[in-house]
Amino acid sequence: MTSVAATSAAPPAPALPRLPSLTGLRWIAALLVFGFHAGTMRIIAEPDYKAVVDALFTLGLSGVQFFFILSGFVLVWSARPGDSRRTFWRRRVAKIYPNHLVLWAATLVVAWWFADPVLPAAALENLLLLQAWDPRPGWFYSINTVSWSLSCEFFFYLCLPLALPLLRRARPKLLWALIVVLPLLILALWPAQELVPEVSRWWFTQIFPPVRSLEFWLGAVAAELMRRGLWRSPGLTAASAIFVVTWVAAAQWIRAELWTTLLAVAYLLVITAAADADVRGRRSPWRSRPLIWLGEVSFAFYLVHVLVMTSVLRWSGDWGTGFGGWRGPAVVLGFLVANLILAGLLHRFVETPMMRRLAPRRPARPASVPRQRAAGAPAAGDGGAPAPESGAADEVGQANGRSPYADLR
Repeated sequence: MTSVAATSAAPPAPALPRLPSLTGLRWIAALLVFGFHAGTMRIIAEPDYKAVVDALFTLGLSGVQFFFILSGFVLVWSARPGDSRRTFWRRRVAKIYPNHLVLWAATLVVAWWFADPVLPAAALENLLLLQAWDPRPGWFYSINTVSWSLSCEFFFYLCLPLALPLLRRARPKLLWALIVVLPLLILALWPAQELVPEVSRWWFTQIFPPVRSLEFWLGAVAAELMRRGLWRSPGLTAASAIFVVTWVAAAQWIRAELWTTLLAVAYLLVITAAADADVRGRRSPWRSRPLIWLGEVSFAFYLVHVLVMTSVLRWSGDWGTGFGGWRGPAVVLGFLVANLILAGLLHRFVETPMMRRLAPRRPARPASVPRQRAAGAPAAGDGGAPAPESGAADEVGQANGRSPYADLR
């Protein structure tokens, strides 16, 4: 079986350090998506309160963009030379599919309760994670609406083992060229959508898996550069400041056509800076235990939050009407807590045990590889289920004061 990370006669590299800060950052991305949906559902009726939510979360849907970039980064960072394609694919299916199946079934139960019509073909597409390939309006958002992004991720997973050997052999100049070209291709989607029928333009720019894979490959290329010790970017504080300035400027003054490109670059800077802080043992605010737990349940949180909010609002008769005064923010906070509880249960009783049962075990760590826990990283064994796309690599010490990337060059 062909190895996922096959290289030309190069000795196997030691496992790379864990990246707990990226797990914590996953929660921030999930929170952005939650805030965006809370705003678009018009839960808050009070204009002053709603203005605050709109100002904070207008660009919240870009949290999915963060997930795609992060996914490419961590999967390339954590890929091991001994993993076969089949092993990689099995591990990824074990990670995402049990939660997806539970939410798929739960959504059908809710549809039955409200007597909503369900097209069997759309339900089957969603079950098989093929819905993102269907441009028909509504079909790509069928059943559990947010699972369209899993359909994209599934495509990325299928492609990565085929592309990774090429990425490993690519020359640095080509990798840096891709870092420049990929954001420009994202920008080019706006004029390119004129070639698509108007009814399909949202699908083409926001849903179509090959198009959304540009973000995934951006993270993948950056991870390969960082593995080789070639990545250069601002530190975490500077990268975070650049992100905040980009976010505010995009929300207030910059044309919508530029948002995805600017945010892709800003997200990439934060991801790589946080990863570098973990590797070098520098301070990071994103790897505290509460944030790591929130990041670990963020996948389940993302899957449940829209179904829970729409179902409760429909059942209570408040769908589309909003809540006046302080009740609007209180309801949003209530939804946040309720979704976190459900996400924690889903992570504890579905995601983690099914990952242990279905995923192949990682090979044992080489005894000769020095181990030292990265600052703030929780101890964990290979048998546990990592958060989606985060913390997937093992921990390696920084021996004798050498560069943390010295063994990878």
